Amino acid sequence: MHRLSTTFVLGYHGCDRQVAERLLSGTPFEPSHNEYDWLGSGTYFWEANPRRGLEFISEVQVRRRGSAAPVHRPYVIGAVIDLGLCLDLMSSAGTAPLKPVHDSFVDLCRKAGKPVPRNTGGADLLRRNLDCAVINHLHELRESSGQPPFDTVRGVFIEGGRIYEDSGFFQKSHIQICVRRQACIKGVFRVPHGELWPAGPPDGGVANR
Repeated sequence: MHRLSTTFVLGYHGCDRQVAERLLSGTPFEPSHNEYDWLGSGTYFWEANPRRGLEFISEVQVRRRGSAAPVHRPYVIGAVIDLGLCLDLMSSAGTAPLKPVHDSFVDLCRKAGKPVPRNTGGADLLRRNLDCAVINHLHELRESSGQPPFDTVRGVFIEGGRIYEDSGFFQKSHIQICVRRQACIKGVFRVPHGELWPAGPPDGGVANR
């Protein structure tokens, strides 16, 4: 919840190749409003991690086979992002309001007679309905009290299996950025192939084709 970080960062967005071409030609990004989004509503980017963006959309391609919104050709594009007023969940100032906001949200659910959402989806908690609701509730509280809205939300996530036995490092750990104000996306660009696979993709690896 500050402007102390470097203002501009590079983020990477995985999507279908056809969607990527539209974004590169100037079409605005469409924010995500899923109930399980990890950082609340907004447009999602992997910070400084183009390969993870491509791996992610390739995983989505497998999950969506046969669905009404399939991914035909996984692709990743880069973006220059101005963090602006950032709810930075990697800082003490950013995490400080989460507990009271959570308590406020739970109280609101109970008064309305509604169940409190839960985070589910295995050890990695892939469906973070509770976290999403708490962060969106924080945005609503700020709006109702006349405080300036956050432009972006940023968090670090420990995900995936251990890289080796007793490792403190995990295969899919990453920093994610959720952009709430589209004007913070200052430009988009194609990702050079060498930034994804400096030595070439491994056998069976995905490629930005």
